[in-house]
Amino acid sequence: MSSCRSCNVRVLVAVVCGLLTGIVLGLGIWRMVVRINRGISLSVPSTPVQFCRNGGTWQNGRCICTEEWRGLRCTIENFCKNGTYLNFTFGIIPVGRYGPSLETCPPSTANAGSPRATVLCGISELGVIGLQNITIGSCEVNLETLEKQINNITTNSAKISEDVQVLTTNVSKLTAQNITSATTVVGQIFNKTREAESQAKKLAVTTVSQILDASAHVFQQAAEIDSGNSFNILIEQMENYSFSLGDETVVEPNIAIQSVTLDSNAGPSVLFSVQKGSSNSLVSGETSINKTSDGLNPNAQTELQILFNTGKNKSSCGFVVYQNHKLFQSKTFTATSDFSQKIISSKADGSEQIQNDVSVQMVFNPTYDKRELQLHSYACVYWNFSKSDWDTLGCQKHMSTSGFLGCQCNHTTNFAVLMSFKKDYKYPESLDVLSNIGCALSIAGLALTILFQILTRKIRKTSVTWVLVSLCTSMLIFNLLFVFGIENSNKKLKTSDSDIDTNPENNKIPESDTVETPNPSCTAIAALLHYFLLVTFTWNGLSATQLYFLLIRTMKPLPPHFIFIISLVGWGVPAIIVGLTIGIIYALSANKTYWELDYRQEEICWLAIPKNNDFARSPLLWSFIVPVTIILITNIAIFVIITVKVLWKNNQNLTSTKKVSSLKKVLSTLSIAVVFGVTWIFAYAMLINNDDIRIVFSYIFCLFNTTQGLQIFILYTVRTKVFQSEASKVLKSLSSSFDRVKPRTSMTPLNLRVRMYNMLRSIPSLNERFRLLEPSAETEETSLSESDQAKSSA
Repeated sequence: MSSCRSCNVRVLVAVVCGLLTGIVLGLGIWRMVVRINRGISLSVPSTPVQFCRNGGTWQNGRCICTEEWRGLRCTIENFCKNGTYLNFTFGIIPVGRYGPSLETCPPSTANAGSPRATVLCGISELGVIGLQNITIGSCEVNLETLEKQINNITTNSAKISEDVQVLTTNVSKLTAQNITSATTVVGQIFNKTREAESQAKKLAVTTVSQILDASAHVFQQAAEIDSGNSFNILIEQMENYSFSLGDETVVEPNIAIQSVTLDSNAGPSVLFSVQKGSSNSLVSGETSINKTSDGLNPNAQTELQILFNTGKNKSSCGFVVYQNHKLFQSKTFTATSDFSQKIISSKADGSEQIQNDVSVQMVFNPTYDKRELQLHSYACVYWNFSKSDWDTLGCQKHMSTSGFLGCQCNHTTNFAVLMSFKKDYKYPESLDVLSNIGCALSIAGLALTILFQILTRKIRKTSVTWVLVSLCTSMLIFNLLFVFGIENSNKKLKTSDSDIDTNPENNKIPESDTVETPNPSCTAIAALLHYFLLVTFTWNGLSATQLYFLLIRTMKPLPPHFIFIISLVGWGVPAIIVGLTIGIIYALSANKTYWELDYRQEEICWLAIPKNNDFARSPLLWSFIVPVTIILITNIAIFVIITVKVLWKNNQNLTSTKKVSSLKKVLSTLSIAVVFGVTWIFAYAMLINNDDIRIVFSYIFCLFNTTQGLQIFILYTVRTKVFQSEASKVLKSLSSSFDRVKPRTSMTPLNLRVRMYNMLRSIPSLNERFRLLEPSAETEETSLSESDQAKSSA
């Protein structure tokens, strides 16, 4: 009879496991089919990742190459290789740029460590790339000494211009003082009253282009120490220089200058266009002039276009395009993004009255990654020299061309479109069906376990109720927060480009080029999730610690005030970690108007992930992964010790009838693994850089951890004798009620109920070693005598 009962139990377990496996596999297949139908199966980009080669990136339907490469897929060389030119050795230099020589000035000179010469990488008339126009500098001067030689520019402009160009080639070593000195010298080279040579001025354009490659931080420092207002002087002098070149064009990577001579055949307007290139360098693009245009006519490749209405002025005009705004250091507008924000200058050669009689219309097609940024608003502005800042006087929005940012101003000077962006966050879809089902089952199982542990504590006389209840409570709250609060409500506020304000009257300068939408409730949810998940792991560790004392150190009593101490640790230490994390991040982000995203993500209300591989400053690393890893390593070590020394250790002194069955050992092992949180190690496997492996472990992780509460309910509630006894009474009561309502016509249903009842009664209870459940008479002799210790610690 006993063997039959054992057989029935095994059949029942096999059937239940088979059903659960089938349900999980079915849900997984259904989930995959649904995601494929929605087009989000693997988030496959429209263009293969490897389409753009050699460091190129796919942006807005085309490859944006580095300056060293060009072509549809960035596969055509666009650089001069390592070589020697006039006894100087040079490294790789992109076309259109000057490169420094590997030979440097000796230590004993004033300019020690700086390159001795620079050379241009250009293209000949036959299309051959090669080194040209070598410039040899002087090792006896530096930028500060050149600044003192301004009065000598008239007679020595060529040499001074060569020296300053050589000294600014290596922009990575430029300091704020170097920037101010260089702009001061170059500004005077462009000054018409200094009568510098034309070649010196062209080389000075190269110097300005090189300076604009310096970091924005260095420019900010330079603006703070620039007592001579050298930036404004340089901008004004370049404006004047722009209409002194006839119809010539000077193009450098970061600056382009175009002069236009107006004659009797010219129309009332001049159209200047800048076309997109294969890279962010102006050299790779194209500029054009149309003297008889009657309106703007941008196309898909147009990056910016300006229509200069000259009126009665028929002398000349000039245009200057700046690749970035580093010379225009604003006090009211803060730029934090690294995308190109071009500035264009237009000016007529004439008196102040002529400048006020002309007007301009412009369209901008800014280059930014539309996969990551979404345009929020923009303002049409000009550079006000009297305020040394941007201003909107006389400018307004003008949306005459679809898909472009339009502006018009009733005067001429340096113009720009100041744009503010929202990051185009990819908010995830609602929680997957599998996660929802698992969390719902866990929430129900945890709630029932908490009630059962509290209501039956005196009956069971166990010592670990408080630990298990604390673990289940923290896990229950975390699951509730996860289901109802993990999604950011900001995703409902997502806008499109059609929502941009184009009202001409609303031309307000934005404070920053990046706009964030605050969501304090999401930050609070992230902090609570952070806290309760840390609490859960802490109680996992404390459960392991208590079992270690009860099972391994059985001959020694538990430490004094053990329950009080572990309660302080379980609920207090995570609070300290979360509080310190938020406090440190807030202190380090004091200068930011929106610090929350340094702590949490915007896509979901959870800890921020590392950006640009900056793991050292990631709150996810230091305030979560590190403490959780320490707890998991400790728990796994204790788990192995208990499994080897207690669960699976054979006691030869026991008779065969009193030995613990393999099924009980397996269930006991699973019980410990669940409360120790061992299954969370699958989360580390999800970090593997292989999509197929990561997906497999994602499903495994989801299956084991979203149902952790259900597992605790089955192993620590359903399998107890108290629960089985109460369940059998309920079943017996229901059976009696059913029998009274419906007379028996056959003995088969009754026999089936009796067999089911016997199966439930025969389910093995948890090994008495753990003190989590009621002691079992069958295994009493295999347990060490720790009953007194357990009761004393309750």
